[in-house]
Amino acid sequence: MAKYTDIFLEELVRASLADDVQAGEVIDEHERTGKPTREIAQEMGLVTEEQALDLIAQLLGAERVDLDHLSLSMEVVQSVPGSVARMYSMMPVAADANSVTLAVADLIGPETSDEIRFVLSKDIQFAVATQTAIAAAISRYYGTEDESMKDMLASLESELEGAGDLLQSGARGDDIASVEAAANSRPVVRFVNLVIYQAVQDRASDIHFEPFENEFKIRYRVDGALYEMAPPPRHLALPVTSRLKVISGLNIAERRLPQDGRIQLPVAGRMIDFRVSTLPTQFGESVVLRVLDRSTVSLDLENIGMPDDIYGYFCEDISKPNGIVVVTGPTGSGKTTTLYSALRRLNTIENKLLTAEEPVEYEIDGIVQVPIHEAIGVTFARVLRAFLRQDPDIIMVGEIRDIETSEIAIQASLTGHLVFSTLHTNDAAGAVTRLIDMGVEPFLIASTLEAVLGQRLVRTICTNCKTEYQPGPDLLQQLGLTEQQVGGRPFFYGAGCSYCNQTGYKGRRGIYEYLRVKDPIRDLINQRKPTLVIRDKAIELGMRTLREDGIRCILDGYTTVEEILKYT
Repeated sequence: MAKYTDIFLEELVRASLADDVQAGEVIDEHERTGKPTREIAQEMGLVTEEQALDLIAQLLGAERVDLDHLSLSMEVVQSVPGSVARMYSMMPVAADANSVTLAVADLIGPETSDEIRFVLSKDIQFAVATQTAIAAAISRYYGTEDESMKDMLASLESELEGAGDLLQSGARGDDIASVEAAANSRPVVRFVNLVIYQAVQDRASDIHFEPFENEFKIRYRVDGALYEMAPPPRHLALPVTSRLKVISGLNIAERRLPQDGRIQLPVAGRMIDFRVSTLPTQFGESVVLRVLDRSTVSLDLENIGMPDDIYGYFCEDISKPNGIVVVTGPTGSGKTTTLYSALRRLNTIENKLLTAEEPVEYEIDGIVQVPIHEAIGVTFARVLRAFLRQDPDIIMVGEIRDIETSEIAIQASLTGHLVFSTLHTNDAAGAVTRLIDMGVEPFLIASTLEAVLGQRLVRTICTNCKTEYQPGPDLLQQLGLTEQQVGGRPFFYGAGCSYCNQTGYKGRRGIYEYLRVKDPIRDLINQRKPTLVIRDKAIELGMRTLREDGIRCILDGYTTVEEILKYT
């Protein structure tokens, strides 16, 4: 946890507004959700908003201001660009030629203060106001985010012209010093911050920076679909990718090898983690940022959208003392989130939990997490072998991808450990065949595999523009439904509105199939029966397929026919 967030808690304890146990609970919640400690302390009822703001004002040596009744001149408002105000969740309240006073609702760390000072090229002082008042003032004085984005790109163009020589030299990559200077120049820093801010506000899961011969594309992935933003000038590609490498601690001189790093940034008042991956291409480095926003990802098992019966079976199976539980599905189907939710459920004092991941996505207090580094020989198999000497109760292996890893996972299960892992297969029954194809003996699979959860993520209909219609016979036939089964219930789609960026969808939810390995299934595994036979037997024993679970989501009005036909 960042040191400066501790100061607020220390002050709370010192002022006898909280004890050490309560401060510990605040820290746990902060680690889990990424929310500011001040906000959590208020939610827990330890302090009122007024008390919290008085404490922050005291710690910053700042005045309290009432933004709702303060009239600001255009000169003061224009001293801070709208994009910067939104990024750091702050509002200018006074300014002169060399300095500006910013209203904030939380403590500002030294690194963030330095960055704001650099971006504005002015001395900064702070005042303290409520978060609601700051948000209201930002939208009152700076207009909508779309306007802010247009203004930013326009002002960026003029700043780029001003910094022309520096950026041109950096864009050509003449030498490392000029690349670094261009990467740390004010226009580039502000541009990168704006792109990141916009992506987080749009709930993007990934940001793609892609250089091509004549253009530099930036795309966001929201709810599984990619959207392109207005492309910046082509010559910004190298300074922008270098800026991303600087803040994620990567080597900007190395452009021939892929690199991986992490960034933690304050965005609109909360800390967000990013996983960074660079890839050398023909026209420069392509950079992808995976947004790990703990406040939008629920790692609570009851909140990930499992049907009640599957939720009950899954909770039962993950509470067993030993065995293997596998989650399967394509990349980006939420497998890791499901496993993290299971681990959080089991993360108690009596259980020792170890995970091997490539890479570690979310850090969870109380779980020993080991990142895999194939390049230096830290493989899944090697880490798993070491795990068995660490006296664990529960082990998670990011992925079973070869015979060696699968054999050690089975050995761990046979020696009294519960093992979680993932596999890339199209459905739950395919996981058995996949393990046999790797070379695992069927009798070992039959004796250790407890359950396989197959899952997909489908987009949910935007609640703001949800529109009902009656499905025609052709559509029902595609889904394998009869009119009697539908019983006159309407289907829904999203007409498209500003709330969902005209897509008709907002958010995603899981659809699931759950194969419990019972004795009839074990017999079929021992006989090396193909996937279809195992699948049919599982359905006979009560398994609902992904398609059937998808149809349940259509009839309940959560998603569209197109989404279910696309993913099942």
